[in-house]
Amino acid sequence: MSIRCLAIGMVSLVAWAVPAARGDDELQKRVSWKQPTRDEVKTQIDKWLAVVRLDDPVKTQVAALWPPDVPPSGEELLDRLVATASLVEPSAKSLTAVCHGDKPPIPLPTFSVLDEQSVPPLVRNSLRLYYGRWLAQHALYDEALTQIEALAPADVVDPASLLFYQGVVHHRLLNKDKCLPALSQLMENKGRIPRRFETLAVLMEADLSPVKPDSLDEVSRLMDDIERRLGFGRAGKKVRKQEDDVIAKLDKLIEELEKQQQQSSASSSGGKQSTQPMQDSQAAGGRGHGEVEQKKTGVRSGWGNLPPKQRQEALQQISKGLPAHYREVIEEYFRKLARDGNN
Repeated sequence: MSIRCLAIGMVSLVAWAVPAARGDDELQKRVSWKQPTRDEVKTQIDKWLAVVRLDDPVKTQVAALWPPDVPPSGEELLDRLVATASLVEPSAKSLTAVCHGDKPPIPLPTFSVLDEQSVPPLVRNSLRLYYGRWLAQHALYDEALTQIEALAPADVVDPASLLFYQGVVHHRLLNKDKCLPALSQLMENKGRIPRRFETLAVLMEADLSPVKPDSLDEVSRLMDDIERRLGFGRAGKKVRKQEDDVIAKLDKLIEELEKQQQQSSASSSGGKQSTQPMQDSQAAGGRGHGEVEQKKTGVRSGWGNLPPKQRQEALQQISKGLPAHYREVIEEYFRKLARDGNN
């Protein structure tokens, strides 16, 4: 091969390699977080424990938690950090004991270690993540959000779990504008996070993305959330406001449906109506005695006063063709109308 051909080949190779390298650089720039290593976490723990007086048996237990071959998993590091904190801080031990229970105690206890300034932020924030994860796993999404919403990936030893459970909580609370960014940030490290996180993140995004405000889908989800809250014995202002929102959204949906039906009826009849008044000498062609029964009009006239059998038949007609879980929403709508009509 001539020197000229070799030179051309080298130039071509460099020209091919430079865009690829730039592509890798761009990919790295898009990754906003990374998993800390065992050594990075252990260094911060050692700095904390250096100013804490520990008995020799406790020091031995702590050392046993951090052998050189600790797996680099974020969940593994989180469990070991929490176990370390439990050996050092009594409040952290209480928190761990609660998280090992089968169900949440009511009311939920408070843990001073979460706000203890003498405890390093990495330890405090990771304990919040540990607690928030447990709360989310027990469907206490509002309480979980209180613990983890303000945290960033750099604040904890397990950023993947933080982003995943932020996504879970926002998904369950229908916070679409916060759920989708959290899942997107989680998937920046696709292939390096737990496989179940990847799979569920894709499913949550696909599930929540199509949900539109004031849709029947959104109403159904809100009703599910109300049912969840009532299951915990909560029927305060927040739940009552949610119930009112559901009724308002359903009222709007029914009004829009009625408009569509009216437009459809007008189209089927040709969409044309005579604007000329009937001549006085022309017979109308109707039958009857000319008596008109006076009835009230409007959506709030008599819905709640129907006999049970007729009310049930009307409900079946309205919910015909809809999924079964929408029935509760419609029933609540008419109960609301009945309550308002009696006020």
